[in-house]
Amino acid sequence: MTVLLMTPPMTQLNTPYPATAYLTGFLRSQGYEAVQRDPAIELFLEMMTAPALEIIRQHVEENFEHFEDDELPDAIFNFLAEFDRYHLTVESAIRFLQGKDPSLAMRINSRRFLPEGPAFDAITQMEAVSGDVLQAAFGNLGVQDKAKYLATLFINDLSSVITQGVDPYFEVSRYGEQLAAANPSFDNLYETLMGEPSFSSEILEQLVEHYLEETQPSVVALTVPFPGNMLGALRIAQTCKAINPDIPIVVGGGFINTELRALKDPRVFEFIDFICLDDGERPFITLLEYFQGQREVDDLVRTYFLAEDENGEAYVHFNENDQLQDIPQTEVGAPIYDGLPLDDYLSLCEMLNPMHRIWSDGRWNKLTIAHGCYWRKCSFCDVSLDYIDRFDSASADVLVDRIEQLIEETGETGFHFVDEALPPKLLFTFAKRLIERGVVISWWGNIRFERTFSEARCQLLADSGCIAVSGGLEVASDRLLKLMKKGVSVERVAQVTKAFSDAGILVHAYLMYGFPTQTEQETVDSLEMVRQMMQQGCFQSAYWHRFVATIHSPIGLNPENFGITLAERPEVLFAENDVDFTDPTGTNHDMLGEGLRKAIYNYMHGIGFDQPMSFWFNQDVKPTSMRKDFVSRAVSNLITSNDS
Repeated sequence: MTVLLMTPPMTQLNTPYPATAYLTGFLRSQGYEAVQRDPAIELFLEMMTAPALEIIRQHVEENFEHFEDDELPDAIFNFLAEFDRYHLTVESAIRFLQGKDPSLAMRINSRRFLPEGPAFDAITQMEAVSGDVLQAAFGNLGVQDKAKYLATLFINDLSSVITQGVDPYFEVSRYGEQLAAANPSFDNLYETLMGEPSFSSEILEQLVEHYLEETQPSVVALTVPFPGNMLGALRIAQTCKAINPDIPIVVGGGFINTELRALKDPRVFEFIDFICLDDGERPFITLLEYFQGQREVDDLVRTYFLAEDENGEAYVHFNENDQLQDIPQTEVGAPIYDGLPLDDYLSLCEMLNPMHRIWSDGRWNKLTIAHGCYWRKCSFCDVSLDYIDRFDSASADVLVDRIEQLIEETGETGFHFVDEALPPKLLFTFAKRLIERGVVISWWGNIRFERTFSEARCQLLADSGCIAVSGGLEVASDRLLKLMKKGVSVERVAQVTKAFSDAGILVHAYLMYGFPTQTEQETVDSLEMVRQMMQQGCFQSAYWHRFVATIHSPIGLNPENFGITLAERPEVLFAENDVDFTDPTGTNHDMLGEGLRKAIYNYMHGIGFDQPMSFWFNQDVKPTSMRKDFVSRAVSNLITSNDS
């Protein structure tokens, strides 16, 4: 039995999403023939060729034939006006971003080689505030990085052309997201699938036809990590069924696990046969045993499929089966990247910020230290779901063994640990094992900014290869942090992040606004805390997220405990996650959010720290009530004890 695993478009362009690699490794350890392909990166590369741009131009000209030049979107106007240059340079730019043509950097840096559309306006806007930002960021010797940044802007312009002029569902990282995310009805997706395929869909179909002919699979398995992958997954399934109606199509992944827990629409099963929830190893291996006649349908684990009632009517059936336990982390094995085009991924530089760029730059081996979250208390988090609630870890030695195996296979020593939050006790032991065994890697991952991370322990992590961490500061308000059950204080976060930074580890902070009962004063004070922390070098990068209540979080399950009222929800036949709510506090979060984003963008580029809080907002806001020396006083008393 041959299993073909695929990641639908679109995910990251710089590295493979790890789900198929994990399942490939596990299935091969169980004696199955598993192969994997990444149509996400291959679709993007097919669209970034000179012949593809000719087709894109034809579509654009047809779709905008009745528009005057001054009515065209900026990206479209520039693309048509500069088409010959786009056509000439697109394949060279892609090769450069793949690391295959580094000598092109000097030509790109001349600013005369690549056409420059509206994405390049970001440079102009920053230069209006702080002078020559490219010189400040890259100096005279950062030739490759500067060219990578300019080439990324070039790719962003072309992506905008495709989205605005050819295929409204195409986005580099959120392909068709609006059709699936928290959508209670399957209607929009179904109508799109029944309609004429888009330009990108036609290329995707050709890729899938090639994969099927090449691998001759017995089963096709698709991972849907994000809402934007659902349209691509269904397009792939649709193509597979058109070629071979009898081939079983199995779907799982993060979006499925989070949003399809109340699935009822049988039309979904016109495209796919089985949908698995939560950790995929046990449900999928049980399905394969079922296909081989070794199990009954009632044995299936956390699996949706179409069944018939006593009247012959089709309905969506969910089979739970608590008797079969999940595969322990010690037995899932190491990911295997065989079958993925590791040399074809693009290293991008999307922002002039050393921490922020890590997400899109470099080919990282993705790995988990543990399943679930060791804390699992945060009130805004989906703590009721398996991927958070069930904590399970392997030993430090097993993890280092897997790392050595991946280095041998891929030749890459960069690792991104994709845990919900890296468990400190295991993390420190793991770091010591890396050092003791002489395994040289560079790694980063997500943590909680808790007191366990003393100066000495941060230095231990740095010595083991840690280059960066990200974590949730969320709201720089002790009242709200307590309501969130974060288990940290603003002062403690300042101390921990400074300890990481002092050890030479880059830090990214996740920030949140619009939390239930959050006032304008608390939001402005949070921004002041962030300003002080970034100015003091506690963290280098951050992002403000608008709070969203989800049905699987303590807030969604018990809104009355947080002073809010959930909106009445429509009947859910497809996806369910985000829940609208009424907050009696009445804070204007839309206005505040725009100012927060503007401020953090400037702070990440090292500018704007001397501006008053009111500078960032379009209307008057309350002045901050925070002491101007709060953070400097906090970090002057850093955690030094290993037992603190």
